[in-house]
Amino acid sequence: MIKFTELNLNPKVLKAVEEAGYETPTPIQAGAIPPALEGRDVLGIAQTGTGKTAGFTLPMLSLLARGRARARMPRSLVLCPTRELAAQVAENFDTYSKYLKLTRALLIGGVSFKEQEAIIDKGVDVLIATPGRLLDHFERGKLILSDVKIMVVDEADRMLDMGFIPDIERIFGLTPFTRQTLFFSATMAPEIERITNTFLQAPARIEVARQATASETIDQLVVMFRPSRRERADSEKRALLRALIDREGDKCSNAIIFCNRKSDVDIVAKSLKKYGYDAAAIHGDLVQSQRTRTLDAFRSGELRFLVASDVAARGLDIPAVSHIFNFDVPGHAEDYVHRIGRTGRAGREGRAITICGPRDDKALDAVEALIQKQIPRMDNPLGDAPAPAKDATETSEKPRSSRSRSRRRSDKPKEPAAKADTVTESVEAKTPEAEATEVAAPVAETVTETVAESEKAPELVPEKARGGRGRRGGGGGKSDVVGLGDHLPRFIALSFEERRAG
Repeated sequence: MIKFTELNLNPKVLKAVEEAGYETPTPIQAGAIPPALEGRDVLGIAQTGTGKTAGFTLPMLSLLARGRARARMPRSLVLCPTRELAAQVAENFDTYSKYLKLTRALLIGGVSFKEQEAIIDKGVDVLIATPGRLLDHFERGKLILSDVKIMVVDEADRMLDMGFIPDIERIFGLTPFTRQTLFFSATMAPEIERITNTFLQAPARIEVARQATASETIDQLVVMFRPSRRERADSEKRALLRALIDREGDKCSNAIIFCNRKSDVDIVAKSLKKYGYDAAAIHGDLVQSQRTRTLDAFRSGELRFLVASDVAARGLDIPAVSHIFNFDVPGHAEDYVHRIGRTGRAGREGRAITICGPRDDKALDAVEALIQKQIPRMDNPLGDAPAPAKDATETSEKPRSSRSRSRRRSDKPKEPAAKADTVTESVEAKTPEAEATEVAAPVAETVTETVAESEKAPELVPEKARGGRGRRGGGGGKSDVVGLGDHLPRFIALSFEERRAG
């Protein structure tokens, strides 16, 4: 088996690696480091937790050991999808460059622009950044990328999921064509394949595991969840999560609980706290200082349960995570691989338990199709909840809705409306100037009869029974007056000849 001493690394870098306690490289490191040291482009594909970060950090430091950076012109660039991953890469550089006189800068959101600009102005050998903040500095005129000799894209498939691909393509265009490019990803979507074909020159392809596979050291299980009633689904699901944690007992030393939505992250974390579990939330809407404190507490063991969105699913190196709980089946099957990859790292055993709700069946099928195996089912520790009675609420609501509709229909004065329509239609349809003379007499008779009826109405019907125009009828039946009401304009009562003469 090959050792780090056989990889031709810079002696000072090798010394730092040995002090960190590493002797044997992982397969992705052993495959990527030699071609990277030769100056070739590298396309690395490996499942999460296999040491991809050191796979590009160590050769970069060895290549950058000689030379000096100029102000605002970094010599190398590392792009990461999230702040946490960028911060972790920066820590790796600090660990392995301790005996080298190299500078590095971290450009991420949530930190003052002025502080970052002050570091860039001094000149940095290694620039680690998220795409958005990098472009912000470039557009401000504070950064020049024409001297970048080595460019790294880490977790490229996550970049695709987060919509960073247009930014990545723009950044590629700002760097020299002669740069060396190291491209690392856990999966290879067609869009990423297109980018590698466009921007990488005859890369050395290192694929140490089948795409989108999970470590064999992870015990994967699924719990099928069916709520007793729809309105109780959320609370019963949180109760199931607590029951699963209790069932694992002391084996669950710590765990990351993944939710699909940020709102659920906060709710689940607060629920666990309420029932006495040591939990905290982390997602993209929190300020960077709070996210950093929460991660540090989880890494140090002060925090037992980390409730997270997919911001923590990629690239974060937290070595001793005993359990992963998927509160929701992820919408993208690839995210399942990255989530459970937070446990079972570096040969350790891990356990991943997924709760599959009524609407998650298709997502679970997609996950099993991706990993090419069926995930074993485990018993629900709360027992099988009774299925909600179908149409129970609809059966009780239908009679009420039909009665209310019948009452609304009975409130409408049908006969007066029909009578008013008759008057209006008779007048409008039979009194145009182009009407023949023989029709005038029937029209005048019809109008006269209608006026006579309207003049008698006030004498026959009491004031309260007459529903005036715009009022709701009071159940008076034929005596209600609608439309023009008691008043009829004089011109309507005129005969055809009288109107024509006038």
